[in-house]
Amino acid sequence: MEAWSVVWPGPLETGPLRRVEREVGEPGEGELLVRVLACGVCRTDLHVTEGDLPAHLEGVTPGHEIVGEVVAAGPGCSHGAGDRVGVAWLRSTCGSCAYCRRGSENLCPFSRYTGWDAHGGYAEYTIAPDAYVYDLPEGMPDVALAPLLCAGIIGYRALRRAELPQGGRLGIWGFGGSAHLTAQIALAQGASVHVFTRSAGARRLALELGASFAGDSFDPAPEPLDSAIVFAPAGELVPAALERLDRGGTLAVAGIHLTDVPPLDYQRHLFQERQLRSVTSNTRADGEEFLRLADNLSLTVTTRPYPLSEADRALSDLAADRFEGAAVLIP
Repeated sequence: MEAWSVVWPGPLETGPLRRVEREVGEPGEGELLVRVLACGVCRTDLHVTEGDLPAHLEGVTPGHEIVGEVVAAGPGCSHGAGDRVGVAWLRSTCGSCAYCRRGSENLCPFSRYTGWDAHGGYAEYTIAPDAYVYDLPEGMPDVALAPLLCAGIIGYRALRRAELPQGGRLGIWGFGGSAHLTAQIALAQGASVHVFTRSAGARRLALELGASFAGDSFDPAPEPLDSAIVFAPAGELVPAALERLDRGGTLAVAGIHLTDVPPLDYQRHLFQERQLRSVTSNTRADGEEFLRLADNLSLTVTTRPYPLSEADRALSDLAADRFEGAAVLIP
C-alpha cells in the first residue's frame, strides 16, 4: 500500500516525510484493519515530522484524525467489516494505573498514540485497537468528520479546562482546525468569542462564524475575558492571554508542544486568582461527548482536501498558514 513515512525528523525543507510502499498487515486480537477514507492533517503531525516531539517509532506514518471503513477484525472485536469508525490520537492506556482508575486515562504514563507510537492515517490502510475507535455520526461526510477526531476533541477538552461560564467571554489565540470548531461550541453556549490571530483569512472566518471580535495576536481585547485558550504553539502568547483575563479568569494552553514561555509578572499576569492550565490529550469519554455534541449542533467544519499523494504539501501549507480551517487527506 501507499503510505508516508517520517524517514528522519527535521525541518520540512529537508524532506523528512517520504512516500513509501508498506505491507497492509493483519489485525491481531482486539485489532481492526481499517481502510482510510479521510485523514485530517493536525499540527501535532507537523511536530512529529519536524522533531519537536521526540521520535517514538522509527519511520512512523503520521496521522490520527482517521475516518475509515473496517475491512477485517481480529478476535474479540465489537466492530466488524463494513463499519465506519474514527481512529484518533489516544491509541491505548494501561487501564490499571492510578490515573486510569480515577478516569484520567489521558494522563496514563503508559499511554500510546496513533501516528507517533504506531503507524497512522497518512496511508491507504491502518490497524487500530477496537477498544479505542469511535462510532461516528451517520449524517456527516468523511471529510468533515476527520478534523473532529483530534482538532474537535482536544478543543472541547480545552474549552472545559478553560472553565468558560455560561454566557461568558472567551478569548482564542490561533484560529485553525481546532479553534474554529471550539468557537462554535462556545457560541452555542451563549458566549461572546474574541479571536486573536496573525492570519487575516482566519480573522475573516472567525467573524463569519459569529465571533464578536477578530484582531491580531497582541491587539487589546474589547472587554476583559472570563476564559481563554491558546491554540497556537507560541509561548509568547501566554502572557498576552493572561493579561487580558478578568479577575478569576482561566487560560488553557491546548498544544502538545509550545515554545518557551517568557517570564511572567505575578501582579500583572497571575494575581487576582487568574489560572494557567495545560491540556494533555483526552479521554475516550471526552471524544464520545464531543462527537454527540458536534452531531447535535451541526458544526460547520471548514476543510481543505488534499489527495493522499500530496501529504507533504498539505503539511507545508499547514506550517505556512496557507488555508483556513483543517486540511484533510483523501484517497
